[in-house]
Amino acid sequence: MSNKPLEGIKVVDFTRLFAGPFCTMLLADLGADVVKIEAPDGDPIRTQGPPFYDGKSMGFIAVNRNKRSIVLNTKLDEDRAIARDLALKADVLVENFRPGVMDRMGLGYAELSAENPRLVYAAMSGLGATGPMKNKGAFDLTIQAEGGYMSLTGERDGSPIKLGTSAFDLVCGQYALSAILTSLYERERTGRGQRVETSLYEGLVSYLVDAGAEWLLAGQLRRKWGSEHVSNVPYKAFEGKDGYIVIAAAVPRLFTAFCEVIGRPDIATDARFHTMQDRVVNRDELYALLDEEVAKWAIDELADKLDAANVPCAPVNTLDRVFEHPQTKARDMLVSATKADGSTMPMIGSAMKFERFDIAEGWREPPALGQDTEAVLAEWLGRSKPAAKAS
Repeated sequence: MSNKPLEGIKVVDFTRLFAGPFCTMLLADLGADVVKIEAPDGDPIRTQGPPFYDGKSMGFIAVNRNKRSIVLNTKLDEDRAIARDLALKADVLVENFRPGVMDRMGLGYAELSAENPRLVYAAMSGLGATGPMKNKGAFDLTIQAEGGYMSLTGERDGSPIKLGTSAFDLVCGQYALSAILTSLYERERTGRGQRVETSLYEGLVSYLVDAGAEWLLAGQLRRKWGSEHVSNVPYKAFEGKDGYIVIAAAVPRLFTAFCEVIGRPDIATDARFHTMQDRVVNRDELYALLDEEVAKWAIDELADKLDAANVPCAPVNTLDRVFEHPQTKARDMLVSATKADGSTMPMIGSAMKFERFDIAEGWREPPALGQDTEAVLAEWLGRSKPAAKAS
């Protein structure tokens, strides 16, 4: 990983599952030496499946590339001491245990920073390190419910649903990444690290954006709208002959063009739908007409016609179409990682692009459990791991 900005930065990674490993993977993508500390039975997400690829779960593969794995049993004094020594050599420590767990292991920020004042210590949790629910366990699903997102997600008058991936795990990981990079930048000025903290809950609440403002400023609780929009009509997913297409044609010019493309210019001149406000008030009547017309079209054909008329639209692609998509390929969102045997495997690319280096250069597959234990201890600490004591 040459010429990457975090080359030389040592990261000791105590994270498991999804949010923390996503954060540390992003650090590794940028060139940091990320050492993933795992218990003897490994990160629980390793065995989450099926499906599996080379014995690794899809969840593990998705968030653990470019790292090194070492095995330490932190229930043992000698392994806990090794973990502490690694933390004292690190530039960054990332953990996502419940609040207080790291302190009980002698790996809390106060204790470590006393000896390693340059340490940037990132703590991630489900609901945050303070407050009445700080010790409650959480998963992305429960956070989407607790933080209100599921009250906004689902079809009109339908059951609440979660997003299709663990999105707020990833949001938490990205917030942690931002805080870590900010702290590393500040360390260049002050010479000191600091503790930074975030949680799935806080990340979600910050993503309520306009729906949150709607309640805070207007006292209105936004309802579920499915793919529709509270104040833009037409704006939703329509079903065609062979799939779904989203069309966003609320403003007058786009609405008129949409109606012309589907061969129904009369809809645009109907008094019930004349203004944007009229269309919001009479959305059900309008959608009854538009649904019937769009159902006559093949999705790709309609998308081509709407694109030619500059009406914003997109087919609702399945993932096979996404990874064959010309824009996916043009933007290097499908790349390769090198496996231990020298072959390659496909990998989702980085959303970050840089002028002076290729972020995907030298990417490696996620590590086997404990494969780097001896190498890391030799490089970081100049010693090997003691042999396990006989029981």
